[in-house]
Amino acid sequence: MRDAFIPIERGQQFLDAADARAALREGSGHQVPPLVVVGIHDFLRQELPPREEILSPWLLTQSLNMIHSWRGVGKTHVALGIAYAVAAGGSFLTWKAERPRKVLYIDGEMPATSLQKRLAAINLVATAEPAEGMLNLITPDLQIGPMPDLATVSGQAAVNEVLGAAELIVLDNLSCLARSGGKENEAESWRPVAEWALEMRTRGRSVVFIHHSAKTGQQRGTSKREDLLDAVLRLKEPSDYRHGEGARFEVHYEKARDLHGTGNRPLTVGLVEDAQGRQVWDVGLAEDSTFDRVVAMAGDGLTRAEIAQELECNRSTIYRHWRQAEIQGLIVPVETKRKRGQR
Repeated sequence: MRDAFIPIERGQQFLDAADARAALREGSGHQVPPLVVVGIHDFLRQELPPREEILSPWLLTQSLNMIHSWRGVGKTHVALGIAYAVAAGGSFLTWKAERPRKVLYIDGEMPATSLQKRLAAINLVATAEPAEGMLNLITPDLQIGPMPDLATVSGQAAVNEVLGAAELIVLDNLSCLARSGGKENEAESWRPVAEWALEMRTRGRSVVFIHHSAKTGQQRGTSKREDLLDAVLRLKEPSDYRHGEGARFEVHYEKARDLHGTGNRPLTVGLVEDAQGRQVWDVGLAEDSTFDRVVAMAGDGLTRAEIAQELECNRSTIYRHWRQAEIQGLIVPVETKRKRGQR
């Protein structure tokens, strides 16, 4: 029986589902491999490679992930920061790569000059730099023909051919790189991309999909996408964001299968200039930011219900911050206000 898991290092060639579909379409006579069935005792005796943290705490080996936001919030900033940190064995925001891993970054729409400028800014302040060949890029301006379409067998084959030993694939963004799969809100349109992604996981690779948010705040399109994903992160502009501020947003973990405890607390981040005029990230806990805003808005006379509506938070969260602020003497208790005849 062949192994169910094919490590990248072996470089072993085999007829996978995508290859089989292509062969059948071309009439080559190849058949789809039979299903592998294993008994529980044999399964428990198998020495399966443990999953490791590519970028702790949320990005793991053999994982499928998504980062989504409304346009212009900062998806590509985050995607490039992740790719660079993983390839260099460095860090990004509060996330840490314990060792360098090969990364393939596939960009679907950004001009090459803009991509180069952003990577140069990252390289300028990074504490670790990727070694030669650790971070490879595919970008439209440098292609002779069109970018591959991952909703097609030929597009998947084109990407598979250049993967090499990449352990992480970053796709920025899903709408540009999976173009012919039909309507985004139809589950069937996601099927060919999902099958390719599962094939990548079987081969020991991880994938990060960069995607757009819908008006509802959820990822745009069919919810079937999230079924096979290990982690889903949403980038969200804070309620007090003002147009023209640049990249300032909150990072929320909407799904994280292997993340527990305090590791999934939302972050608040902003791209600022340091004393040397370099772009660096200012990072904190979104909860701390919410606490400060509750105190400030209470000082402006807003009620807890009004603050919850303004900040788009659960009332229980606002009440918890309000009570803590009362204990610290930062907000006058409601009972005291009533005695004084205040609002």
